[in-house]
Amino acid sequence: MAEYVENAIQDVYPDDFSWCYGCGRLNKEGHQFRTGWDGAQTVTVYTPRPEHTAVPGFVYGGLTASLIDCHGTGSAALALHRKNGHEPGDGAEAPRFVTASLEVKFMKPTPQDVPLKAVGTVEEIHPKKFKVHTEVYAGDVLCSSGEVVAALMPESFGK
Repeated sequence: MAEYVENAIQDVYPDDFSWCYGCGRLNKEGHQFRTGWDGAQTVTVYTPRPEHTAVPGFVYGGLTASLIDCHGTGSAALALHRKNGHEPGDGAEAPRFVTASLEVKFMKPTPQDVPLKAVGTVEEIHPKKFKVHTEVYAGDVLCSSGEVVAALMPESFGK
């Protein structure tokens, strides 16, 4: 499994919107999740750190929820960016999405010292909304799944 996503959508977010604790490339204290294409699906790979412990040997659920959340909004941005004729790294600024809803289902305890791989399937449900179904694996074990409805961030946001 790849441990680093090349050409992540987060690399082309505007600087003003790159501070998210989960996926902001400018937030040095955050997770800095990176989301990219893997064929027709999206992928984020992240190795939990020791401070992400719930009980010894296992990751706390909030990290998994954060991974699904940021993977969902990043996947929506990838999908719209591609629909607009662009790919990360082609010089075009990516659209930004915010979470309209988040659903997480925990299936198995998530081990601490294993890279996690979030795999997403994107479905457009409205010109400004995408639904992303995500499964999070530790190795070959499906630990959690989730669904994010991501809404395109209004241009007036933050002004």
